[in-house]
Amino acid sequence: MNIVTVQSINDTSKSYQFEDNGEPMRGGVKDVYFSPDKRYVVAIFREQLDDNQKERLQRITNKYFDQIQKGEASDFYINDIFRWPTDVITYKGLTGVIVPLYKPKFFFRKGYQTSDLIQGKEKHGLWFSSSKFRNPHYPLRIANSELGDWLSYFQICVNLTRGVKKMHAMGLSHSDLSHNNVLVDPVEKAACIIDIDGLVVPGLFPAEVIGTPGFIAPEVLATKHLHKTDPERKLPNRLTDLHSLPILIYMFLLHRHPLKGGKVHDLDTEKDDLLSMGEKAIFIEHPTDATNRPKINQVSKWDLPWADSSKLPYTITGPYLKALFDKVFIDGLHNPMLRPTAEEWETALLKTTDLMQKCHNTYCEQKWYVFDNTNRPKCPFCGTPHEGTLPVLDLYYQFQETTWKPENHRLMVYNDQYLFQWHVNRNIARNEKLTPLQKVPVGYFTFFKDKWVMVNQKLTSLKDLTENKEIPIGTMVELTHGKKILLSNEEGGRVIVVTMANT
Repeated sequence: MNIVTVQSINDTSKSYQFEDNGEPMRGGVKDVYFSPDKRYVVAIFREQLDDNQKERLQRITNKYFDQIQKGEASDFYINDIFRWPTDVITYKGLTGVIVPLYKPKFFFRKGYQTSDLIQGKEKHGLWFSSSKFRNPHYPLRIANSELGDWLSYFQICVNLTRGVKKMHAMGLSHSDLSHNNVLVDPVEKAACIIDIDGLVVPGLFPAEVIGTPGFIAPEVLATKHLHKTDPERKLPNRLTDLHSLPILIYMFLLHRHPLKGGKVHDLDTEKDDLLSMGEKAIFIEHPTDATNRPKINQVSKWDLPWADSSKLPYTITGPYLKALFDKVFIDGLHNPMLRPTAEEWETALLKTTDLMQKCHNTYCEQKWYVFDNTNRPKCPFCGTPHEGTLPVLDLYYQFQETTWKPENHRLMVYNDQYLFQWHVNRNIARNEKLTPLQKVPVGYFTFFKDKWVMVNQKLTSLKDLTENKEIPIGTMVELTHGKKILLSNEEGGRVIVVTMANT
């Protein structure tokens, strides 16, 4: 084993080492070597870079890395959300980057259900966005211990939206967001954005690539025949990230592609792909145009049941995400300015997790589903009906001194469901900036002596408005139909109104 030492371009007093056994891991454009202590990798570009490309890397590892380190929630972004390149090196006339090694959770512990072929390999999003790798009868199904449940994928999507939100706030865009460039771990509900060395900086560093097939925005595909300098040519930017991100979200939650349906535009496969993802792209679940619905007799049996949009429609993701999927795949598909922001996706995903119910079927693979706003809810995955009464809590805020308005936000109750400060007070945003104290539950719900109750753990001004009665810390209040409970009398404090479903 040959240990090689390389010098930093950013700071010539720094050096790095890597092990060269003559067989590096080969990426798309880089050869990747491990440091002797396995804390970082040295990724060396196989082709020589021009001055502009080198300048981009130096900006990413200096200015932008520094910006993240000094910004809010820096640990969260550096350790959890990004594998951000930290330095640029040179070796034998070629340029490379230093990238911290992925965390152990992003490598398969087991791999396939029937073999260990991919044990130790990176958990690229592709394994978890595809439907066949989770089909119980597929020979190369991912092991159950690696798959997580449906709720896991909502948190994965939240982390991805926060990464994109951060890049966009810094004036950057990824340009090649796809299931190949994210790592996910459903068990720990974690996600990490990788391949950050091609970031786009408007006016300074244009996109080097147009993206990964299936994730490229329609306007980029429709104009790719034009020269790069043509003013009509559309290149990856912030708005194209806002097309790729919801495709990832849709695929992680529904395990099918939102634009790959049954409509054929051209008998030439290459031309058909170009049209169906570009100029003629149409949402497979478009409510008034069914021409691109998946044709079940043309779908691989391994892709069922997820490929059948009539059995598992996108509406199972709940009202907040349904509205955004309509906005991006109908209104914004060919009008980039109408695409929802990363922050809108983050908010919708988090509000949807508050609508989750546990499935009563212990053998249900998904284990969770979104409450469908009916009086007789059931799991869309296994068909199991909800058992017993179901408290639904609608959140209200004080609009004027005597006027309370609905927040368009509700919390579903299940046994041992927690109440947090971001539910109690609308001025506390549930985002990456939460303090450790703000993450501590302030109350919980439980089914006690055949009644649903809320137990007060930390709220100092909890009050049953219906009974006009204080609820001190350490005591409980029964949840009954129509009951109004003041969660906090501080500014931004909310009231909950209880509806009992499944009665």
